[in-house]
Formats: sequence, structure tokens, C-alpha cells
Amino acid sequence: MKIFKSHFWYNKNQRNGVFLLVLIIVILQVFIFADILEKDEIIDINTPKLLAFQNQIDSLKAVKIENREPKIYPFNPNFITDYKGERLGMSLEEIDRLLVFRKTNKYVNSKEEFQKVTKISDSLLDKIAPYFKFPDWVLKRNQNKDYNAILNGVEKSRYKNKPKHIISTTDINKATAEDLKTISGIGPAFSERIIKYRSKLQGFSFKNQLNEVWGLEKEVVDKVWAVFLIIEKPIIKKINVNTAEFKQLLKNPYIDYELCKKIFNYRDEVAELQNISELKNIKGFPLDKYDRIVLYLLAE
Repeated sequence: MKIFKSHFWYNKNQRNGVFLLVLIIVILQVFIFADILEKDEIIDINTPKLLAFQNQIDSLKAVKIENREPKIYPFNPNFITDYKGERLGMSLEEIDRLLVFRKTNKYVNSKEEFQKVTKISDSLLDKIAPYFKFPDWVLKRNQNKDYNAILNGVEKSRYKNKPKHIISTTDINKATAEDLKTISGIGPAFSERIIKYRSKLQGFSFKNQLNEVWGLEKEVVDKVWAVFLIIEKPIIKKINVNTAEFKQLLKNPYIDYELCKKIFNYRDEVAELQNISELKNIKGFPLDKYDRIVLYLLAE
């Protein structure tokens, strides 16, 4: 009893303090249990605000899913692989037709040609054609085709009653722009382009040089040679490859910057070319252009 009595031997103030502490603990416990036992509040999920918020979440999810889908970027249809073609929706047969066509070293230059080669459906063509990206020179050539088609169709009727021009010469090196325009497929633009290129060459020395005129198709070239000939070959002022300066050599219409560097490097190695045919010894020299390059060069 003495042991227990020692623990309860407090004065009045101490007993009041203990009583107050116990009372505070009891009150706190009552609040805690009352909050736990309180029924959960029922939330109405059909309120306009919540519905609007849910719609916003659904929209963001849809955008995210759409972004996961592979995007189609502009591409050149000539270089479609099996994997790329399959992703675009092409069948194996359609892809194989394109690959066989490409093995002949030919290219499709319009969506119409692509469909003609692959034989894809109109619906698939409409789906993927907007992503076709052809080189700029192809687009310009197609524009020229459209122009010539208009000229040979609707616009051609304007010239039906005009007197036909009589060519002044059959020598291609003396032909005027008006002479060249008598050829079907050659209008003002092409006639001026041919004359400008002829001036750059100092005159046509070989028939195949006409094929080098930008945008001029083989069928039109054949029509030109059916009327015109190289009667008088041009007298070209040649430059000495052993003494020519870099800029002088670059004026040769068949020599670009890289080839010019190779010629100068070779000239430094041998000190002097004894014969112009030594150009063939240069590594990487375009042998297919040799006969045209030497029209403007000599070795002295």
C-alpha cells in the first residue's frame, strides 16, 4: 500500500492538472472517433463541371494516342522500300512492280506515273500522293509539260490561221529562235534556251550535245535532227591546259570545280602534259565526256 500511496500523493494543484490533462485526452478521442464514424459524403459525378473536366481529359488522351501513330513525312516515291510500302498500305505485288521498274534505272516523275507502274487503287493514291516529293527539276519539267499541253491544245487554236514560218537555214548552228519554234514541242522558252546553250558551247559539235539542254525531251530532240543538221562545225578557241589558270579552265562547259582540281593536281605531278590524251590518266576523269572536254583544250 505504501508503494501505491506514494504515486497518488499529490497536492491539490497537481491533482487538478492531472484531471485537466485526462479531460483533454478524452475530448480529443471523442472528436477522432466521431469523424471516423461519420458517413462518407456522396459526390454527384454528373455535375456539369465534372463532365466538362472529364471531356477535357478524354480529348487529351485522344491527342496523345494520335501522336503515338507514325506520321508520314514527304518522301520520294522512287525510293520506297518493302517496309515503307507496307506501312503506306501497298501490297507486295504493287511494291514489287515499283522495284522491278527501278531496276531498269528509270524513275517515276509524277503521281500518274507512279500509279501506272504500281497499279495501286485511286483511293490509296489519293491518300499517299500528297506526301510525294519530287526533285525541283522534275516539278519544273512537269510544269513545262503542262504549259506545252495547253499550248498544243486550247492555245494552239489562236495560231491556226497564222502563216507558217519558213526556216532560214537547216544548219543548227545558224538557226534562229523563230526557226527552232517551227519544231513541234519547242516554244519561245525552249528556243531561247537552245540558243543560249549553243552560245555557251560556242556551237554544237556533236548531235548528243542537244540532249544536254535542260528539260528538252528525246522525242523533241529527234524532231530537231529530222529538220536541222550540223553543217558547219564551230571554230572553238582552245586554251592550253599547261598554262591555263584555274578560272579559265572552269569556263569549259564540261569541267566542274572538282574535275578542275584533279586536272591541276595532275599537272603539278607531271609538270607538263605532253599530249591532251593524258587527261585520261587522271583518276576519276569522266571518259564519257572526253571528246567534248578536249574541244576546248590543247596541250602545248
